[in-house]
Amino acid sequence: MPDIISFPALGLNIPVDPILTKIGPIDIHWYGIIIAIAFLMGGAILSKVSPIVGINADRSFDVLMGAFVGGVLCARLYYVAFTWDYYKDHLNELFHIWEGGLAIYGGLIGGFLTGALICRIRRVKTLPMLDCAGMGLLVGQAIGRWGNFVNMEAFGDNTTLPWGMTSKSIVWYLESVAEDLAAQGITVDPSLPVHPTFLYESLWNLAGFFLIFFLLLPRRKFDGQIFLTYLFWYGLGRAWIEGLRTDSLMWGPFRVSQLVAVICAVVSLAVMAFCLIRWKAGRTKLLYCTTEESALAVSGELYGKKPKQTEEAPETAEAAETVENNDDNTVLTEEKEEL
Repeated sequence: MPDIISFPALGLNIPVDPILTKIGPIDIHWYGIIIAIAFLMGGAILSKVSPIVGINADRSFDVLMGAFVGGVLCARLYYVAFTWDYYKDHLNELFHIWEGGLAIYGGLIGGFLTGALICRIRRVKTLPMLDCAGMGLLVGQAIGRWGNFVNMEAFGDNTTLPWGMTSKSIVWYLESVAEDLAAQGITVDPSLPVHPTFLYESLWNLAGFFLIFFLLLPRRKFDGQIFLTYLFWYGLGRAWIEGLRTDSLMWGPFRVSQLVAVICAVVSLAVMAFCLIRWKAGRTKLLYCTTEESALAVSGELYGKKPKQTEEAPETAEAAETVENNDDNTVLTEEKEEL
């Protein structure tokens, strides 16, 4: 439903309609368009980084395609599982993903499992692939969060900060869940501006991407370090951002995403510390990108693709023959001059 999102302290009023256009009876939602853009940008990052970490860009994209499908399915299943009290009476809405309702941690689980399977099938090294995925995910999530903006969801509780926002849809939602929030110990005034938590997470993810791409990528010590850093960085940000939200998935008294975020941050940090200790002791493997197998994988020769040198061999042979003939002519000329 069209609405106006207002930022009172900034004097901004932005008309928002979740539906971009209609094609016959089909509604084209902004949410789906934004998710598609997020996927394409994540894929572009993957293609850029794949050769750097030593894997074939075409095959890494194959892994991405499968992981995306598995990730979306599991993201929806995860969300539905924790909101079953609603969906058990609205089974016709189970697959309405254009309305939102994709849980990122469910997507990570599904993407990881599907991606690992396809890595095995397509002979792509898992840890370097995860490093690529970590950077692609940060960019994809940063863009994807704007789907929450057009759907007017994933916002927080009240704030007096200048970028606090409000709309009729936000007011209606907060009034409808006032009792549930009160049971969680959260008091919200629906008439006052709220935190744009989707924006916080988008900016946090972008900052993480730039830090990893420009600082960590050229200095990484072991394969998998970038993905562990992604889990730590995203978990750290999600833990505090989730604490501001008013639409958290709950498991008893716990916010599910906040709990998972804290676990991911702590575990990934511990694993990184352990791996760095092993690296300093010289007990870790060389980066895959420094191996001969990696060079063959990037060029495609590992998978049976002919190297470019082989295709150019006839031209090289012809050039060599021309040089040899020129040398022979020079010798004959010099002999004639001596006579």
